Amino acid sequence: MKTLVVAVAFLTVWSAPSDKCDKLVRLDQRSGLDLLSRFFFLAKKNVTHYNFPNRSPRRAGAGEHQGPLVSTGQGLAPQTVDTVLAPNSTCSVAQHDLVSFAVRTMRLGNPSFGALGRQANRPVSSPGAKIRSVLQSTKSILPSRCAVSAAGGPVSAPEIKISLNNEEDATCTSISVSCTSRPGLLSTLTTAFHDLGLEVSRAVVNNADGKINDKFFVRKASGGKVSDEQEIEEIVAALEVLLKAKTSRFAQRPKFKSGQGDTDRMETLMDTYMKNDVLSIQENIVKHVEYTMARSRYKFDDFEAYQATALSLRDRLIEEWNDTQTYFKEQDPKRVYYLSMEFLMGRSLTNTMNNLDVAEPYAEALRELGYDMEKVSENERDAALGNGGLGRLAACFLDSMATLNLPAWGYGIRYSYGMFRQTIVNGFQREQPDYWLTFGNPWEIERLNVSYPIKYYGHVSVANEDGKQVFKWTAGEQVTAAAYDNPIPGFGTNNCINLRLWAAKPSKEFDLEAFNTGDYIAAILGKQRAETLSSVLYPDDRTYEGKELRLKQQHFFVSATIQDVVRRFVDTHADQWDIFPEKVAFQLNDTHPTIAVAELMRVLMDEHRLGWTTSWDITSKVFAFTNHTVLPEALEKWPVGLVEKLLPRHMQIIYDINWRFLQVIRAKYGDDWDRISRMSIIEDTGSEKFVRMAFLAVAACHTVNGVAFIHSKIIKDTIFKDFYQLFPEKFQNKTNGVTQRRWLAFCNKPLSALITSKLGSNAWVKDLYQVKALSSSASNPEFQKEWQTVKKTAKVKAAALIERLCGVTANPEAMFDIQVKRIHEYKRQLLNLLGIIHRYDNIKKMTREEKKMVVPRVCVIGGKAAPGYDIAKKIIKLICAVGDVINNDPAVGDLLKLVFIPDYNVSVAEVLIPGTELSQHISTAGTEASGTSNMKFAMNGSLIIGTLDGANVEIAEEIGMENIFIFGAKAHEVAALRAARADFTPPARFTEVVNMISAGQFGWEDYFKPLVDSITGPDFYLVANDFESYINMQDKVDEVYKDQAEWTRMSIMSTAGMGKFSTDRTISEYAKDIWGVEACEVPK
Repeated sequence: MKTLVVAVAFLTVWSAPSDKCDKLVRLDQRSGLDLLSRFFFLAKKNVTHYNFPNRSPRRAGAGEHQGPLVSTGQGLAPQTVDTVLAPNSTCSVAQHDLVSFAVRTMRLGNPSFGALGRQANRPVSSPGAKIRSVLQSTKSILPSRCAVSAAGGPVSAPEIKISLNNEEDATCTSISVSCTSRPGLLSTLTTAFHDLGLEVSRAVVNNADGKINDKFFVRKASGGKVSDEQEIEEIVAALEVLLKAKTSRFAQRPKFKSGQGDTDRMETLMDTYMKNDVLSIQENIVKHVEYTMARSRYKFDDFEAYQATALSLRDRLIEEWNDTQTYFKEQDPKRVYYLSMEFLMGRSLTNTMNNLDVAEPYAEALRELGYDMEKVSENERDAALGNGGLGRLAACFLDSMATLNLPAWGYGIRYSYGMFRQTIVNGFQREQPDYWLTFGNPWEIERLNVSYPIKYYGHVSVANEDGKQVFKWTAGEQVTAAAYDNPIPGFGTNNCINLRLWAAKPSKEFDLEAFNTGDYIAAILGKQRAETLSSVLYPDDRTYEGKELRLKQQHFFVSATIQDVVRRFVDTHADQWDIFPEKVAFQLNDTHPTIAVAELMRVLMDEHRLGWTTSWDITSKVFAFTNHTVLPEALEKWPVGLVEKLLPRHMQIIYDINWRFLQVIRAKYGDDWDRISRMSIIEDTGSEKFVRMAFLAVAACHTVNGVAFIHSKIIKDTIFKDFYQLFPEKFQNKTNGVTQRRWLAFCNKPLSALITSKLGSNAWVKDLYQVKALSSSASNPEFQKEWQTVKKTAKVKAAALIERLCGVTANPEAMFDIQVKRIHEYKRQLLNLLGIIHRYDNIKKMTREEKKMVVPRVCVIGGKAAPGYDIAKKIIKLICAVGDVINNDPAVGDLLKLVFIPDYNVSVAEVLIPGTELSQHISTAGTEASGTSNMKFAMNGSLIIGTLDGANVEIAEEIGMENIFIFGAKAHEVAALRAARADFTPPARFTEVVNMISAGQFGWEDYFKPLVDSITGPDFYLVANDFESYINMQDKVDEVYKDQAEWTRMSIMSTAGMGKFSTDRTISEYAKDIWGVEACEVPK
């Protein structure tokens, strides 16, 4: 083996006495270690570990470039460091030159070895501090994400020209460099000058036709020109070696046409993305600690570590976000804007790291700084921007839009306090503000230059301008919508889309006149009233004031959104309104944003002076509507008097839309007044008139879709039957999905790794249909054993969470039976609870021998009840009361546990779902639109017990009826069962369980009486009807669970059949069938 020896006092390289490594480098000077490690990387030498005196060797990740990250705290005192290089070919001349360059740089740039001198090193804290020398003066001289070319290091490059001139400038030496351009070269050269101990005072950059002709004016750090001939010779030689090193970029930033200022220079300065090696990540984190947060780099806690880590990731997001938005602007594709009152995003830290594929280096970077990634990530609060499935679906959609490279934005409200933080006090739900923004949100970008006026109240006047009738709305109140952007990265792509959230601000911050006259309350009243608009998600609307606030919220966010989108269009296309539908698509996520229809009409007619016909033609081509309910009472409607008072101009427009719509109905059906009354946007059948928002959406939108096959069929047969008969072409189905990235690949790493190992790649993370191949191994005993091990690991983690949140010890050997979703009568948590009481009663009656045959269960229920939903709150109290009795009964022990998870959110779900073995989706057939939690559970190998409702129908089709536990009445049977309710005799087991509640066995019998009456009287949701079928199916669940081979086979088949239920598939269908948008991928 050839031995490389560099004759420098502090560096020796020789063949290593090991068959695992081919070189060992001894460096007797700490100051150059960072720099040298980077050159090993450039020379294609993989540093496997460093041996520090009095420290155990630190392993480097496979393929990583890592510099020394911990100093002894003794500054430049000589220290011995052994650097072991991984096996490779013998050291080539090219690699010899690179090491020589490192040596020259260290000699020239270090006062101990050269005349130029260095910038002063920062003082180092005493040994033992977490951060010791990450913020050194040495900087990387490599371009970000750099890799050595296949050709291997420096190549012959006669076109390289380097010259120094001391006559051109009075105080500086000019260094001219001419060579072939490559990404990152400018930053590489300027950093090299820094490492050579030179300060660049200015630079003339000339980059054209693939070549650079740059001139740098430099002086020594100690002052003065570079005049010594030996110094000049060394500088030229060092730069020549660097310029000969042929490098390539893993991910070069794209070049754009538009811009202001010297775009060539700006492009050259930042033509490479930030580096993602461990050292660079650490430097970035610690710099945020010191420069952004103004904390000492030697002392910061886990929360501050989270903040700095998040900010360093946001830096990387902003690079991709800016490039994506610039590319969209240049390409000018049709864009889709997704309007939703909710975006239940969950935590962003781990999701962002995984989507950017930097999770491993970030975990290692934090570990070496003395922090644990899991503990750091626990300091992130869940963004309180949503409540349940509607908001989580919107978040999954954004993830898929970004991953599929769609030109898309989300729009919503930046709630200060979310819906509420749920606490359980003596079994009762208590609502408290969710102060998730107390310490700020490091992921968001406040756009101080993006704001819009939002008007309320006042009156409308009519004027005549240029022979046209013009409506002018004089507002009685005005607030300002301020924009906050949240970058949303895709997976396996450079595309990063945007979620823009609006915060309400006063149009006048402070009433100084009122303050000066002594009316201090009035001085700040306007500010408080404005900020209330974006304070809380879904304020209680049982009062008139609550209804008014809800409608104000909806108008607030859609008005700001419409103004923002129209402004963006006008900036590019001026008054080319005929192409507006070719460039814009709006998707209304449920009825909440429907007032956007009237708002767009107002903006087009009143602000841009378009006529009604043109405005309506545009409006009816750009809006699409997703319905999320089958319950008529859930279809939003507002009192006409409220709309007239709050939004007078919009009420006029809605009246006009309705009049024209009714003419369409009359033209089709004649004077069928019953039909006309049923379909009218204005409901006028009682003492008060209402605006039916869902009907406005159906009338105005070009497409209306349901979210599951059965749901889409039901709405065409029931709530929108008349509209379907009139506009059959409008109606589509788009079955919901979830993103497999957050809900499997990222939250269940052990299962993800097992799937990847079995399939041979992780391509399934972007193409979930590939998991179908797992079905061929479902009965394989070895694979089943691995599957069971993974599930056991997840159960242990879930058990720890249950104990932490509820104080109840959950046995990981028991079956984990979980139902987590919004508390509502139709979701039938009460049916689940009655089944648990029945199980408890049976166990109590068993002999000791009979108990040995019982399958132990840990039953978990979680979810929030709306503040004004009294029955749902009573259900929570009953769950807690039953749990208190069961969990403290020694006769039951570990055979049965029942806990209620408080404040259920995305982060809790990411722990519970992987550990679940049986999940309950037991809504009354025909009441659940789709449900997406069933998809998340099944994706993670949980078996489903449920009715043929919502997406359960399609899940059963995909995974096979033999792999799901289906019970209860079918959707088409429900109406007849309700009609026959008076003649129905509940089963004996049902009556026995209900009597246990009524008799006070769980206490609070008077408080629970309305609950008992709801299921023994009308029982609209057929709890009694389905009880017997439910209990019988639960018995079957126990029987199958005892056969672990069969249970595991079903679990594998459940995951294998989930390919259809990725939001990637859902969004692809929306893009093709509804929006008419195509991928617009930022060049890599």
